[in-house]
Amino acid sequence: MVAYRRYYIKGGTWFFTVNLKDRRSMHLTENIELLRYSVAVVKQHRPFIIDAWVVLPEHLHCIWTLPHNDEDFSSRWRDIKGCFSRTLKRQPPLATALLGACHTR
Repeated sequence: MVAYRRYYIKGGTWFFTVNLKDRRSMHLTENIELLRYSVAVVKQHRPFIIDAWVVLPEHLHCIWTLPHNDEDFSSRWRDIKGCFSRTLKRQPPLATALLGACHTR
């Protein structure tokens, strides 16, 4: 496993690339509303600014800026990934899956 170097700077701006485990999957674009929902749920509890975001079928790129007193982007990603995965597993129907599927910490 790669040993990542992560720099935690309060109020920092970061570029992220996040890949699905299955690089042949189209889950991100086929379930874009679930991704938007997952991000919105996390942003409600752990605010951050989305400076840029590009979603492709199996990976995404984004730039975030955190509040001036916050450096914890890792927990945000954990919560977004968890919410998206749990909600995706509960499909169908979408409406039912969205109700209460995501529980942030």
